[in-house]
Amino acid sequence: MRARLKPPAPEQFTSRLRSPAVAARVGLWLGVSFGLCFVTGLISHYAQLPSHPVPFPTSPSWGYQVTQGLHVTSGVAAVPLLLVKLWSVLPKLFESLPVRDARRLLIAVLERGSIGVLVAASIFQLATGALNAAQWYPWLTFSFRTAHYALAWIAIGALLVHVAVKLPITRDLLSGDIDATTHDRVTATVPGALSRRALVRTTAAAAGVAVLATAGGTVPWLRRVSVFATRTGEGPGGVPINKSAQAAGVEESATAPDWRLEVVVGGVLAASFSYDDLRAMPPHTVDLPIACVEGWSAQGTWSGVRVADVLRTADAPTDREVVVVSLQQAGAFRRSTLPASFAADERTLLALDLAGEPLALDHGFPCRVIAPNRPGVLQTKWVSRLEVSA
Repeated sequence: MRARLKPPAPEQFTSRLRSPAVAARVGLWLGVSFGLCFVTGLISHYAQLPSHPVPFPTSPSWGYQVTQGLHVTSGVAAVPLLLVKLWSVLPKLFESLPVRDARRLLIAVLERGSIGVLVAASIFQLATGALNAAQWYPWLTFSFRTAHYALAWIAIGALLVHVAVKLPITRDLLSGDIDATTHDRVTATVPGALSRRALVRTTAAAAGVAVLATAGGTVPWLRRVSVFATRTGEGPGGVPINKSAQAAGVEESATAPDWRLEVVVGGVLAASFSYDDLRAMPPHTVDLPIACVEGWSAQGTWSGVRVADVLRTADAPTDREVVVVSLQQAGAFRRSTLPASFAADERTLLALDLAGEPLALDHGFPCRVIAPNRPGVLQTKWVSRLEVSA
């Protein structure tokens, strides 16, 4: 008969590095990373809602660029922190439950339960976030955005429970010396290859290297060292392309000579503009970033006509939200809602040019929306219609 595999006993873990003192310090930085990732993720989710009970700001124009750069880099930083945190507390998972002490049993159950939920949710969030940044979606049965948002609340809830349970001992550990043995397991007596301080510093350095390897998607002067950044400025006009015209199925419709931009008010066609009509309107130029939830962003010099000017020319209200419709026939973002404050902002354009050249087809020719402080997925390309409520 085969011998049954047994889980390791806690006393088999003898390294002094598997210490609550190490776990507390790494856990502190992991909590900061998770908190920053959670808050910036909420900002992105709110920005993508079709309507906002509290208006989403149009300024600063680079706000979304910064928050989503922080979102991705804090998530990346959490990876080495989480691995070392789990390694340091691994012996705790094999301790027997104190079934004869109700109070200690409750604390142990809350601690291990919160850790189990937190680890599972964290792995899901970090793995799917990395795949989203790489634009690879092997899952077919759920929406990334919906699942990522829901699991974020579960992860942060489990984190708060874990912090509450461990707060007394964590406070004691952080205020004491890292080499103190007060809270160590009895069997943790064998010196490691590193000191505890060196392990914590190495972990922090690994998190820093991970950030540098990805932050170039947002910070241009880091692009030479950001070997894992998914977008680093390639593309016409120095702006990356997420979805091509071929992938969107608009190559023929976007270049058709009879293309028209329709302005619809209350379901009734109010005006129709040809490409030449838009070119004849007063041009405006803005320097605005285009930023994506995937963490990359790029600054562009965009020229075109103000959305507000197009609406005024069509005798359409300029104080209402505008639904922007793309030639793209499928996809979650073929329609986007431009809040009234964005539609009225003088920096919001139907862009016709990028970096002094007509828009490339993959960048949204004949025209696309470019607005300040707005998610890239909502900067609709290949615009065909503006719908305004009456």
